[in-house]
Amino acid sequence: MSEAPDVSVVMSVYNGATTLVATMDSILSQEGVDFEFIVIDDGSTDCSGAILDDYARRDSRVRVIHQDNTGLTRAVIRGCAEARGKYIARQDAGDESLPGRLARQFVFLESNPAVVLTSCGTRFVGPEGEFLYEIIQQGDELQRGLGQLRIDQIRGPSHHGSTMFLRTACQAVGGYRPKFRVAQDLDLWMRMVEQGRCVAAPEVIYQASWQPGSISHLRRRQQVVATKAILECRERR
Repeated sequence: MSEAPDVSVVMSVYNGATTLVATMDSILSQEGVDFEFIVIDDGSTDCSGAILDDYARRDSRVRVIHQDNTGLTRAVIRGCAEARGKYIARQDAGDESLPGRLARQFVFLESNPAVVLTSCGTRFVGPEGEFLYEIIQQGDELQRGLGQLRIDQIRGPSHHGSTMFLRTACQAVGGYRPKFRVAQDLDLWMRMVEQGRCVAAPEVIYQASWQPGSISHLRRRQQVVATKAILECRERR
């Protein structure tokens, strides 16, 4: 791949072999946009690395980086540093981007140069793939939610993996910050909203798998503490 793609999809994987194929296929089947798929194998001890290497051999859009385990935040930082696209799209291992996701978000951002971040609706499913609920936002609802100064009023995107954002705007605010092991996405969004508009689209084109051992399930208290720190940072700015 000689020329820079339009979009860099960034994902971190740690021992995600059981759901990795579905996630990879959901991205590689996307049409209508030129993209690269940067996957950080964050020290997996299962066969995730071998699965990723097999995809990379078969598809030149896949770029795999193997490293010792550093945790999600630092892995995503590395992935974003490797990105060459005008826009970065996040994807979480175990989740799926539904058909048309990348093209729709890319076209929207290209058509709205004042927008630095967009997200879509997210369908949440359980461990057996059963439907749980959907989170849908529309228009400037996201902008307003990220502009709040009270912890009970903040509303971020429907899911970290539902977002696509302007790479230069991310860089301008310092990107993801390694000290935030949780809520690293909210910390970034609340700085990016100061760079331009953040707009949500109501289409449900991302599917997130909820697992009992997920970060959001196990680290709820840490997330609240991190959110308070994020708000303090904003007030100081």
